[in-house]
Parts: sequence; structure tokens; C-alpha cells
Amino acid sequence: MTELQSKLPDVGTTIFAVMSKMAHEHAAINLSQGFPDFQVSPELISLINEYMKKGMNQYAPMPGLPALREQIANMVKGRYGYNADPETEITITSGATEALYNTITALVHPGDEVIIFDPAYDSYDPAIRLSGGRPVHLTLRQPDFSIDWQEVKENINDKTRMIIINTPHNPSGAVLTDMDMQQLEKIAVEHPKLLVLSDEVYEHIIFDGFQHLSVLRYPELYDRCIAVFSFGKTFHATGWKVGYIVASDNITTEIRKVHQFVTFSVNTPVQCALADYLKDEKNYLYLPDFFQRKRDLFIGKLKGSRFEPVPCHGTYFQLLSYKNISDKSDMEMAAMLTQEHGIASIPISAFYGNKQDDQILRFCFAKDEKTIEKAAEILCKI
Repeated sequence: MTELQSKLPDVGTTIFAVMSKMAHEHAAINLSQGFPDFQVSPELISLINEYMKKGMNQYAPMPGLPALREQIANMVKGRYGYNADPETEITITSGATEALYNTITALVHPGDEVIIFDPAYDSYDPAIRLSGGRPVHLTLRQPDFSIDWQEVKENINDKTRMIIINTPHNPSGAVLTDMDMQQLEKIAVEHPKLLVLSDEVYEHIIFDGFQHLSVLRYPELYDRCIAVFSFGKTFHATGWKVGYIVASDNITTEIRKVHQFVTFSVNTPVQCALADYLKDEKNYLYLPDFFQRKRDLFIGKLKGSRFEPVPCHGTYFQLLSYKNISDKSDMEMAAMLTQEHGIASIPISAFYGNKQDDQILRFCFAKDEKTIEKAAEILCKI
């Protein structure tokens, strides 16, 4: 057998695949991987079918279907006040993970440093290292998972190429405030070579009166930011893997150089259908109330349990501390809950570069009411 030198020697199978496999093997309720168990809009499904029958089944243009990019430009203008040129500043990708990978690959060079905030989505670090960059892991402050901006300033040097932010934040559900964005804007202005990659896939899933503050709202960030979004999260269709990037034309040019050799283009009939579906903003503006009701149901049903909820203001994930229940590691606790109690979660140590264990598990509440109620009933018995 040929001897190989791995580029990612410390990387195994992602925790999401591990826990979903375990959930399947033990017939457990799967609140680990972030996907809904309710149906996609029948109207949207019908639109895809319609375009398939019309013959829209061949390659779309590499940057994405023009009609879809135009609708995204309208949405971005209406929500964030950013005048994106659909021809040169919007790119359709095969999900947000591809968007993140393309961006990092295109813009991070060997020796560059990239600041990421732990707990962080697990694709950031490997993509940085595959590009020859060095991830700089800073830890969010608990209990609110906030950014220590003074620490950020102290970690910026002449090698710092990029800061990656994520709001609403996976896994904590924390939301960046205007004060946070102003701090980020000020730092970016002081360091002209610095880029900001903003993971905003949960832009529409935000609660408690909070407003999603996209980097696209902040003029001083326009020429140095890359905003990444996901239709899979917005329209309950994670398996379609359709996302998009908004960035200035010079940055987009570099990202598309990578995109064309990764996927080239994205599912054509789905793009056609989304272009139509986005014309009615009611198809996505209902989401904050929709998911807040699910979060409130989950938290409400957990009253009296020994699990302690961590405040969640966005995404469809709820963190629960089990410090009052067990001193097991979070991986051991997640395995035990799956194998012995029939409910799967994600240990958030998987989101830390140093595998920090806070005895906290992440549960996905993008489920129908019966699933949520049954899951909470199990947790209340532990």
C-alpha cells in the first residue's frame, strides 16, 4: 500500500456524521445534526418539478442563474441597504460550506493568519490549514459567548489576513450587536489588508427582538467583507446544498476562480425555483416567529429538568448544560444519551480547537412539535 502523508493528520470523521450514525444505530431521536424533520414548502417543490419538466436540467452559468442573482440583489438591498451588482458581486455555491472553503482557498496564502472564535463551525480550521494558513483560535466569553475585542486587537499582526465571524452563532445561538460590528469595523479600518469573512447562514432565524446585523450594513466593511448565506437553512432544505456569497467585485473575481474548479455550477432547476420563490418575501420573513415558537416549546417542556439552558437568540440550536447531572465528558455524555436514552446531541468540545469541555451539549430544535415534546420528555427523566 502506498504511504501517504496526510494534509490533515489530526482530522477524523466530522462529529455530525459520527452522532447521526450513532443515532441511526440506536434508533434515537436525532437532535444532533442540524436538519429539519418537517416538509419543505409544497409550492417550492412544485416549482422545481415545473422547471425540470420545462427542460432546465443542464449546467447553469458558473456564477449562478442570472434571475436568482438578481433576486438576491433585491433582497440584500431591501434588508441591508447594500447595492450588490448581481453580475459581479453575487455567486451561487453548492451550500455555505463550499462558499466558506472557496473564500478561504482564494484569499488565504501560506503563512497568513486567520482569527476564528471558538466554539466555531468545524470547517473553518481545516480549510485555513489546507491553504497553508495558520488558524488563531480565540475563545468566546461565557456565559453569553461574546467576543473580547481587546483580545482580538492584541492578536492582530502583519500576518493577520482574515477574521471569521458567525452571527447568529452556531453552536451557541449568540447574536452580534451593533457595538460588536462597530468594533469590527474600526479594527478593519486600522488594518487595510484585513478581510472579514462573515458566516450568516442563520440570518433569518433570529429571536427575542434581535435584528440580524450583516456585515453588508456597514460601509467601512464593504470592500473587505465576504458574506456567506444558505438557502438550505432558510427553506428547510439542507440536502439541496445551495448557498451564495456576496462580496465586492475584486474579491468575487478571486473566489470564482476557485468555485469554477470545485463545483463549477449549482443545481439548475433548484436555482430557477428559488428565483421565483424569493419574489414573495413572506416566504422567509415568517421564520423568526416560526423558530422562536419551537425554541420556546423546547425550553418550556424542559422546565423542572436538571439540564440548564444557555440563552439562545438565533439559529435552531439550543445549548444545555448538564453540570448538575454528571461529571462525564461531553462526548461520553452525548454517547450515553444516544445509546441509553434514545436522544442524540452534539458535544460542543468538537467546536473548540483545544477541545475545551464545558459539559454542554447542542440540541437541534428544527423539528416538529411531537419530536420536540418527546425529546424534552426524555431529557426531563434524566
